[in-house]
Amino acid sequence: MSSRHVMTFNAGSSSIKFALFETDGTALSAIASGLVEMVGGQRHFETRDSAGAKTHTASWTGEGGEPFHADALHRILDWRGDAYPAANVTAAGHRVVHGGIKYTAPVVVTDGVLEELNSLIPLAPLHEPHNIAAILAARSAWPDIPQVACFDTAFHRSHPFVNDVFGLPRSYFEEGVRRYGFHGLSYEYVSQRLRQIAPHHAAGRVVVAHLGNGASMCAMRDGQSVASSMAFTALDGLPMGTRCGQLDPGVLLYLMQEKRMDAEQIADLLYNRSGLKGMSGISHDMRELEASDQPEAREAIEYFVYRIRHELGGLVAALEGIDGIVFCGGIGEHAWRVRQRVLEGMEWIGVELDTAANRNGAQVISSERSRVRVFVIQTNEEVMIANHTLAATEQSKS
Repeated sequence: MSSRHVMTFNAGSSSIKFALFETDGTALSAIASGLVEMVGGQRHFETRDSAGAKTHTASWTGEGGEPFHADALHRILDWRGDAYPAANVTAAGHRVVHGGIKYTAPVVVTDGVLEELNSLIPLAPLHEPHNIAAILAARSAWPDIPQVACFDTAFHRSHPFVNDVFGLPRSYFEEGVRRYGFHGLSYEYVSQRLRQIAPHHAAGRVVVAHLGNGASMCAMRDGQSVASSMAFTALDGLPMGTRCGQLDPGVLLYLMQEKRMDAEQIADLLYNRSGLKGMSGISHDMRELEASDQPEAREAIEYFVYRIRHELGGLVAALEGIDGIVFCGGIGEHAWRVRQRVLEGMEWIGVELDTAANRNGAQVISSERSRVRVFVIQTNEEVMIANHTLAATEQSKS
């Protein structure tokens, strides 16, 4: 069988991550990846080969030009045509943050699917519009190949009722007001990777901490999601780069009644001006906060760590015990000080940290005496999107 190629897209408000994969029908291999991002009035483009070496960079102003996502997609496709003219791209896969009640598996995008995705924008206003924009841009550029939507919420549809429901009248649950959970593509990849690395632990009770600009935690039993720190939207649970995390709903009533804030102002506060950035008043970037000598930076990190420890305890209770912990995401994979502070004093659940292994970025950072094994695994959402895209397109042909 001749080789085929798949492109994946992970679109945010001001960035699109992309990757090009090749498959011969059995194995899938990454050929290249890249990022187009918008910083202020400047747009930047960077690509890397399969070994991670930088192969292309470009910068330009976006003033007076195309909307960001259309511009980015055109440049990505031009790059692909120049750098890999022989690539036989047969499908494109897209990360879509929210799939609602209906979408529990990847789906080939149709006009009807797009209409339903638009109806989910209120549930993920920071992400869904940009996921849709990337799909539309790719459809316009590649009208003859299927576009596949891969949902971050799908992995969590195995939750039991008690971990899906809020204490509201049942009618709200039936119409879709429930705990969805997010970062599912990351958790799915980590679950599969852990099964390769440590199959005994993967088959047991594991808590995965996806820590980055967006942050959440997931309890898994035998690789299936049991509970998640995120809920109806991607605001709940841990504090994030600019998102608040867990919040007493009474605060929202206070903001509306006493501060006279409307829904748009509250959304901007909770999504864009809170979290590490809001608490520190300095930055949403953990690297900058760790380098700062300001007390506000230290306090923001302390709260971030406290909330991780708090969620860890709750997820261990949901699992009725624990066999393994996994850190992933930009902070989880690289911020060894955060990992150390999370795990210090956790002997009561069976964790003993190997401080040297942790500092050196080893894959296993628990000591040999630790009853609970602790891993650091680099996540790869793009691989999951590519695999799902191939499977969905094959299924659509049958």
